[in-house]
Amino acid sequence: MIRWMKQVGWRHLVAILAVLFSLGPIVFVLSAALNPLGTLSSSTLIPSGASADNFTRLLQDTNFPSWFLNSVAIAGLASLISLFLSALAAFAFSRRRFKGRRTGLLSLLLIQMFPQFLAVVALFLIFSKITDLWPAIGFNTWWGMILLYLGGALGVNTWLMKGFFDTVPKELDESATVDGASHTGIFFRILLPLVSPILAVSGLLSFIGTINEFLLANLFLTDGGSKTLAVGLYGLVQGSERNTNFGIFCAGTLLTAIPTVGVFMYLQRYIVEGLSAGAVKG
Repeated sequence: MIRWMKQVGWRHLVAILAVLFSLGPIVFVLSAALNPLGTLSSSTLIPSGASADNFTRLLQDTNFPSWFLNSVAIAGLASLISLFLSALAAFAFSRRRFKGRRTGLLSLLLIQMFPQFLAVVALFLIFSKITDLWPAIGFNTWWGMILLYLGGALGVNTWLMKGFFDTVPKELDESATVDGASHTGIFFRILLPLVSPILAVSGLLSFIGTINEFLLANLFLTDGGSKTLAVGLYGLVQGSERNTNFGIFCAGTLLTAIPTVGVFMYLQRYIVEGLSAGAVKG
């Protein structure tokens, strides 16, 4: 055993243990999803009579397709809007000098020190008024949830992007200005391609944080058809028959991971390309 460990190397051993540790919960959830009894525990890793009945019941007996669509749409739109607004704000804080710049940066940092949970009561009262005036952006709506999530994501993304924008030489801006480029041209044609790694990372973090968010969605989405995946799946194990719904719950959990994995696989190449581009002497 010791000889084998020396051949593999300690670093490889740690990596293998980390992978096994990460795969453990996934295997457990997969086993429960295939368990026809609908319970979490089973006498074997592969349950007796394993089948896809839980997936069938999930799609036929629940509003899972609606939950899935709501979550992907809200998370996708909120991430894209947050990414664009944060990039604009980061560009201004990094490249422009204006009155109140330092105060604005410190205010963003200060706001992030307080969890969004502290503002739940105030947000609920505000949305009660908004729902009466503009029902399209109030309770049980996509745009209402997007506005809520934008408030929590803009500050973090702006700080991350601002630091990355600062690493881009300002001489590029000056050269583009001499050639007649406007601030808009510099932002879209020069800076954005160079900061693609941080755009990918910020977009990924925003998407993951939004699609997995539960507290605000549970408070502001009360209609069955407007619920997200986190709220809908929670309802399956909340009622009196929760012991028989764990199989469906685990099946939904596996399907919920598909959008996140897909976004990560898509953005991964931008992260790698951006990092490798900086290592190539040109």
